Parts: sequence; structure tokens; C-alpha cells
Amino acid sequence: MNTRKKGWGRTLKLAAVPVLLAGLAACATPFKADVSRFQSQLPAPQGQTFAVVADDPALAGGLEFARYADYVEAEMAQLGYAQASPENATLLVRFDYGVDGGRERVRSTPGFRDPFYDPWYGFSRRPVYVRTPDGYRVAYVPTRSWGYGFYDPWFSAPDIRSYTVYTSGIELKIDRAADGARLFEGTAEAVSTSNRLQYLVPNLVDAMFTDFPGNSGETVRISIKPEGETSVRRID
Repeated sequence: MNTRKKGWGRTLKLAAVPVLLAGLAACATPFKADVSRFQSQLPAPQGQTFAVVADDPALAGGLEFARYADYVEAEMAQLGYAQASPENATLLVRFDYGVDGGRERVRSTPGFRDPFYDPWYGFSRRPVYVRTPDGYRVAYVPTRSWGYGFYDPWFSAPDIRSYTVYTSGIELKIDRAADGARLFEGTAEAVSTSNRLQYLVPNLVDAMFTDFPGNSGETVRISIKPEGETSVRRID
């Protein structure tokens, strides 16, 4: 699998990774994407055309890039921009994506320990004399003493599981073709237990275009569907 680390890894800062890791749950639950966007006089769609191009020249002309560029083109068209060739477009949409090689995480849950049994302590009784109206009688009081009681290591061993998490992201830049002025730039970053770009990239594109173009300089958290589900929404 092509994980596309080279070009994407140079530019994506991944500032939100510690926060995202803190909220990572099981693989069946949604993972979250942090979306940061900046804009400067991004023109209204009317009369504007666009072309999606590879920000990393190594991707230009690739079939994989063309597949993911289709998602960006669909979002731009839905906003009202008209698609054109790179030579004729008024806006150039520079696009990059990738996922890292992953890192192992360990999660443990406490095991069960029976409080009445322990490998180093036993229980015994000692006699004491108790005064009653009829005289004295013998009673037995439980005491704890050194010894070997019942112990099962499975009752106290924690449940330890390891799993791999991956950091994925996309980067989007929009330049005015006439003079190369930067009009928009944004990143969408996520941490999940999946490294499948076919799953990650479409959802990160959805996150990028949620409430597009957003407030300049604002980072928002977007909930991205787990594999097999279909919802993407902003988390306020």
C-alpha cells in the first residue's frame, strides 16, 4: 500500500496529534479530524473556474491522485465553481495527502482481585473468653496471619492490548492563476486505527469542505465516520 509519506510529511505540522490521541477510542467508533483553514479574498463561485493539481510534482499524472482529486473536484463543483483545464482555470487547487507508518499504543484495564484471598495471607481463629450472665464461655475471633491462601493469577492480571494508530492528513491550497496569489490554505488531520487511504482521504476531504471555507484562522473538530458508516459532522 502506498502510504504517501514523502511530500505530505514535509508540510503537515500535525499540531493536533496529542489532542486527537487522547480522544481515540475503539476502531468501531468515529475518529475525529482537526481542520484548520485560512483565507484571503477567496472569490465567490460565479464566473470562477478551477483545476485540481498535485502539490507534490511526483503525484502529477498518477491514477491514485486522480481518484482522490475527483473528491475535491466534486466538492468545488457543489460550491458552484466550474471545472476547467489547468491552462484555462482562474483558480488552481493544489492538493496533497498521506498517512504515516503508524505507531503502537498499549491499553490496559485492571483485572479482578478477590479481596478475601491473597498469596501471602491466610485466615485463622483465636480463642477468647467472653463474660456472660451465666459465666464465661469461649468465643473464636477471626485473625489474619501469614500463610498461603488461595490465589489465581488470572483474577488479578490486567487486560493488556496493543494496537496501531495512524496519523493521516490532507492539505489544500487555492491560488489565483493569474498572479499566483494564495487565496486559501487548509489542513485536515486525523488519528485512527485505519491506514487505508481509500477510506481516509474521502472523509478528510469531507471534513475539509464542511462549512467551507470556514472562519480564517479557526481550527474546528470534525467527526468522521468509521468504516462502513456514512455520517460526517462538525463538533461544536
